[in-house]
Amino acid sequence: MKRDLKIISWNVNGIRAVHRKNFFAPFLKKYDPDIICLQETKAREEQSEADLSSYKGFWNSADKKGYSGTAIFSKKEPIRAIFDLPSDIEKKYDLSKDIYGNPNKEGRVITAEFDNFFIVCVYTPNSKDDLSRLNLRYKYWDVAFLEYVDRLEKEKPVIFCGDLNVAHTPDDLARPKENIGNKGFTNEEREGVQNIIDRGFVDTFRIFNKGNGHYTWWSHFANARERNIGWRIDYFFVSNKLVKSVKKAEILKDVLGSDHCPISLEISL
Repeated sequence: MKRDLKIISWNVNGIRAVHRKNFFAPFLKKYDPDIICLQETKAREEQSEADLSSYKGFWNSADKKGYSGTAIFSKKEPIRAIFDLPSDIEKKYDLSKDIYGNPNKEGRVITAEFDNFFIVCVYTPNSKDDLSRLNLRYKYWDVAFLEYVDRLEKEKPVIFCGDLNVAHTPDDLARPKENIGNKGFTNEEREGVQNIIDRGFVDTFRIFNKGNGHYTWWSHFANARERNIGWRIDYFFVSNKLVKSVKKAEILKDVLGSDHCPISLEISL
């Protein structure tokens, strides 16, 4: 028997900061999601004071303190949680070390398996202002992550969400002409998203919403959020076989507390 699920993804840019600013508790109370996927938690489980006691939580924190990290919280306990990319994929794409070459992890991927689907929460590395990490991302990370979700999809349908640190098309940022070739809008990064779509995964927000003006991240400078000079770099993708089950996909632009706003997916599974 299918049930309706509300799933929310949010790059909180530090869960402790969002909690201290008193944005996290009101957000949970208002939206009451069944599953929450967080990116850039910047904390270990024992460091967070946010009340998530009604959820079963799984944290994949970075070794480096106050950096990166992902987490999944679910009202229904999953079959299992999977941390990071599989070791054979990391080895194949030389990702067994962090993006700086150090032998530690950044906690960028966490997966929860349920009876009839996987949900993957991802925080994709950005290419840096000087594009010094573009090659790593283009040739290694994006390819490795797509191979991973492809592998999961062979077992059961996949939902994956998070901060992909790229605007896919000119409609996904307010000023595309000025940002061509900049981090987050290089041809290489955009190709990574296109490869996801070409493989059969579907950008759920674009099922319901076309055109520009829909953004999930804003710079702190020049009142960018108030002026809606932003980027859509946070996504929910689903396996093609789940498209007919998607009921709604939204950007929760009025939720404050981070430089990103949450995004939501309502799906019958």
